[in-house]
Amino acid sequence: MPVNKIKTALEKELKDLRESGRDKGAEMVITDVIKPEGEFGPRVCIHGYGEKKFIKMNSNSYLGMSLNPEVIKAEEKAAEKFGVGPGAVRFISGTYTPHIELEKKLADFHGRESAMIFSSAYVTSLGVIYPLMTKETVVISDELNHNCIIQAIRLSRPAEKMIYKHNNMDELEARMQEAVGKGKRCMVITDGIFSMRGDHAPLDKIVELCEKYNDKFEEGVFSVVDDSHGVGALGKTGRGTEEYLNTKVDVLIGTLGKAFGVNGGYVTSSETITTYLREKAPMYIYSNPITNSEAAAVLKVLDIIDSPQGLKRLEHLAEMTAKFEKGLIDLGYETIEGPHPVVPLMVRDTPKTAELVKYLTENGVLGTGLNFPVVPKGDEEIRFQVNADHTEADIDYVLGVLKKYKETH
Repeated sequence: MPVNKIKTALEKELKDLRESGRDKGAEMVITDVIKPEGEFGPRVCIHGYGEKKFIKMNSNSYLGMSLNPEVIKAEEKAAEKFGVGPGAVRFISGTYTPHIELEKKLADFHGRESAMIFSSAYVTSLGVIYPLMTKETVVISDELNHNCIIQAIRLSRPAEKMIYKHNNMDELEARMQEAVGKGKRCMVITDGIFSMRGDHAPLDKIVELCEKYNDKFEEGVFSVVDDSHGVGALGKTGRGTEEYLNTKVDVLIGTLGKAFGVNGGYVTSSETITTYLREKAPMYIYSNPITNSEAAAVLKVLDIIDSPQGLKRLEHLAEMTAKFEKGLIDLGYETIEGPHPVVPLMVRDTPKTAELVKYLTENGVLGTGLNFPVVPKGDEEIRFQVNADHTEADIDYVLGVLKKYKETH
């Protein structure tokens, strides 16, 4: 069969991935979710481990909304009314009332003129960057930006791509100076929160630099920020890195699948930009939107975030993050300090990272081991993610496991 040749080539590449330790391997399958019991938060069961219970310290659901009864009820009610799928792309007959209501609410949430939703946050970055990039655009990107940004730039084929060292504003300004005269417009793009490290971009300084050099380009300099890990997890009211730094970028990309606990992605900006994207973004035009039930669930999440209950959960999340971070430091582990619930334990060695992940799993703790090429060599780590469902007893348990590891290894 003709396919045998390509299978042979692919099998060789898969073998190389496995032998070099770069393969992701078989996916972990969650078979059950156990509701909070006593002083402990939720646990999960995993295929192959019987009835053993695990605490998820590797979930993006920072506010714990995916298990919220009000959110589940809102999703079920919308599914009963509208069905389980939209049945078409937006511009044909796939736009429903919940989609419009959600876009309006997201715009209001971020203090913008307009918002539009996509099927995922990854697709949102592609669907925003690609249409806004022309052959006469210079793009300047942080060296540690997420893969979705890297792939979007490759797809877009700008006039020139420039990279600046992570969060180095002197180098960003130098790249902006170099960019003058090389294109009509300049796009500066960064993550808001860097998902592997939990640190944040200095968006206030980036905005200042964009304003400083705006007049040097015929079509100006504009900022694009993917704050998927920041929105709902940072800031007093959960508005993300912008709120934390008291600034506002030109184009903000967010997700509905992390702190909001549901599914999908979105962009919010001026009415002109979102109208343009609806006409020009193939990832939006040719894909079905999220379901009505998902949109209704996010609408309920936004209500909760802006309620006393939501503010309390944000406060609790910040407290548990600080407790876990301090606990790591007190135990003698290295971390990258910051307010965001991504708390990395820097191991800086691939075999030791694998060893610690295995030990954590054996003791009922799920953490994410990150090795090269996902992170640079020497930056190998265990990424922990705190969420608002974690209790003090949960944090103490995980720190206890890490303490025992340190004492026995």
